[in-house]
Amino acid sequence: MNIRRFLPEDSKEVLDLIAKTLREVNSKDYSMEYLEKDIQRLQPKDIQQRAEWTHFYVVCDADKIVGCGAIGPYWGREDESSLFTIFVFPEYQGKGIGRKIIETLEQDDFFFRANRIEIPASITATPFYLKMGYTFKNGISEPDDELLIRLEKHR
Repeated sequence: MNIRRFLPEDSKEVLDLIAKTLREVNSKDYSMEYLEKDIQRLQPKDIQQRAEWTHFYVVCDADKIVGCGAIGPYWGREDESSLFTIFVFPEYQGKGIGRKIIETLEQDDFFFRANRIEIPASITATPFYLKMGYTFKNGISEPDDELLIRLEKHR
């Protein structure tokens, strides 16, 4: 396994990774209707645009992208950052790839410049992020209007 920065030609493969993971893993916490709406909204240009203002990484097993994650500014702030688009193929979960992604993001310039890092986490991914040292923002452990749980880590 190796981790590298996202390239524009990775867009379709990253979208396939996101869609498969949402359908197979997140479906235990979200309705298929909700997930399909999210999947249908995502286009290759959306992934490319995210990579323009974040530091976006992919994890590869040989030539296959099996995981991804990004870090960027939190609403344009210089002293806060946010983690985005962290996904690992279902068949690769539980093998340390998610941990490798988080460790890579936490060695990025956007992490080091920030006093606080936020994650808009899915219900499904929240236990993983808690294990990685993130805590509930403002002590709120319930999903918000977007059905996300806001987690954070202070440096």
